[in-house]
Amino acid sequence: MYERILVTLDGSSYSEEIMAYAAGLAAAAGSALTLLRVVDKAADAPEAEAYLQRLAAAHGAQGECVVAPGDVATAILAHARQVPGTLVAITSHGRSGLLLPMLGSVALNVVRASGGEPVLVYRPTGQAQVGAAALKVRSVVLPLDGTELSEAMIPQAGELAKRIGAELEIVGVVDPRQFSGSDMPHSDDMKGLESGYVRNQARTLSERYQVPADWEVLHGEPAEAITGYISGRRDVILAMATHGRTALKTALLGSVTAGCLRAAGVPVLMRAP
Repeated sequence: MYERILVTLDGSSYSEEIMAYAAGLAAAAGSALTLLRVVDKAADAPEAEAYLQRLAAAHGAQGECVVAPGDVATAILAHARQVPGTLVAITSHGRSGLLLPMLGSVALNVVRASGGEPVLVYRPTGQAQVGAAALKVRSVVLPLDGTELSEAMIPQAGELAKRIGAELEIVGVVDPRQFSGSDMPHSDDMKGLESGYVRNQARTLSERYQVPADWEVLHGEPAEAITGYISGRRDVILAMATHGRTALKTALLGSVTAGCLRAAGVPVLMRAP
């Protein structure tokens, strides 16, 4: 799993903010670390190569520049598929900054066209320290709600936690908004039903992947509850599925995943079904 971490860069400090996570994953998993820059014109390649080599040397990585006019996302995925077991790591914003829709067009197209393969996406802040040391990820947080869509991320989250020696945290969220009027169960009953599910999942997945696993039931709007749960923690990766191919045609990947990517301050391992 993940024999190579492929970090896509555009020369901006925004795109470099994912480097600390990518380098940490590569070190923990024993994976190769490759930095990729895609340029439109061959004339731009020498400058891009020099930039990549400087950054690669600082992280013990390999730098590769590709000249590919047109669709950058297609070029990224084509390069990724040359090495089986490659995880693409990309920021949701790059050279154009943070004033675009929540997920930039390149990152959006990479996730959408990845063929169901997970992509690690990070929303840069514009304030993070570029060139920071590799960051050790200690927890993979997996929100589950009992649906097939959420459980589709179980293999990726479990295998990642096992490979990097991290804890698996199973999170359920009780959202009162899904009930109305007389249909509203007592909050303790709601939490009790959810806790049984997440507790059993934590026990099962701990045994399956041979990793420590914990669980927690949160209360409130899911994106807010999940981001609040991990607030202040940098050593975390979220593992979440998107709503589906239709949702991917917009700038959002589904309200919960989008909300977490926007506000959690940590990378999200996501995949399109």
